[in-house]
Amino acid sequence: MSGALQLGFSDYEQVYAKKKTRRQIFLDEMEATVPWEDFYALIRPVYHQPSTRGARPPFPLEVMLRIHLLQQWFTLSVPLMEEMLIDTPCFRRFAGIDMVSERIPDETTILNFRHLAQKGYWDNDLPRCTH
Repeated sequence: MSGALQLGFSDYEQVYAKKKTRRQIFLDEMEATVPWEDFYALIRPVYHQPSTRGARPPFPLEVMLRIHLLQQWFTLSVPLMEEMLIDTPCFRRFAGIDMVSERIPDETTILNFRHLAQKGYWDNDLPRCTH
């Protein structure tokens, strides 16, 4: 993801650890191999746009797509995905969430994004972007 995130203490420990976990190695590989721009181009036309009526702004598409993929790769339920974002620094870093200055999507937000995918707007096209 673009831009550096501010590190908390646990993040700092993991970033500078001498040995990477299997989970972190997997996420590094996915970061390098997933065609992110192709995915964003598929989803952006149907993703929620910021409201001009003063409502809470939606989370960035890039963050929500990464959370959706984490959920699929690690077979996590919606409530567990929210907990993992709170508890697991490598998940937050992969999703592009800075715990110091940003909020974490709640269960409802994660579930709404999953429903958007399941409606067939773009979820069926994602595998074609990986080839």
